[in-house]
Amino acid sequence: MKETVLGSHLRKVPSIAVGCMRLSEKSKDEMNHFIHSALEQGAYFFDHADIYGGGMSETVFGEAFAGDPSLKREDIYLQSKCGIRQGFYDLSKEHILKSVDGILKRLHTDYLDLLLLHRPDALVEPEEVAAAFDVLFESGKVHHFGVSNHKPMQIELLQKYVRQPLVVNQVQFSIPVSNLVANGMEVNMETPGSIDHDGSLPPPQHYSPGMVSVSDAGMERLFSRKRRIPGTE
Repeated sequence: MKETVLGSHLRKVPSIAVGCMRLSEKSKDEMNHFIHSALEQGAYFFDHADIYGGGMSETVFGEAFAGDPSLKREDIYLQSKCGIRQGFYDLSKEHILKSVDGILKRLHTDYLDLLLLHRPDALVEPEEVAAAFDVLFESGKVHHFGVSNHKPMQIELLQKYVRQPLVVNQVQFSIPVSNLVANGMEVNMETPGSIDHDGSLPPPQHYSPGMVSVSDAGMERLFSRKRRIPGTE
């Protein structure tokens, strides 16, 4: 597995993160096979979110990992996301702290390597995000922070208040969801593709956080012989 540098020379991670959205209905044996198959390919970067399967994706992963003495926490890189609630987004200090405690409990771990804010909250108070990140960093519960599906200006706003560097912006990007590049090729045209839904992205040399693209392509199928099991987004 090729590796890439995460953030501004933060550390190396696999070029492919293993998406864990559709794992909620897997058995413990299936989950154990999934984890070991990924690790055998050098894919030790696992991407979770507290809403995947209503939390069950993290639960089945955590139980399988904790129940296998051959698996060591320091051998994997765990990322999870928070901020989406039933019907609205919430990046308040209270919700972020409560969400991380739930994530750690479900994953059976003392810390996350990386926490992302899943979606922008139009009513966000950046000071609350900063206060939550300080608590999580100083307590050792989260080592690094980033965002997901944010526009550059939203990242700049948060970074004005957050002391820790925002090292990643994970965005949805695939062949059918390619707005990030498509609208840049249809500037000043009266076509659907010219509409800026995503805020685009500046060139990498002008953009400090790293970018991670995520596609709902059923990554788990690379590491499991079982069929894809539908889950909750």
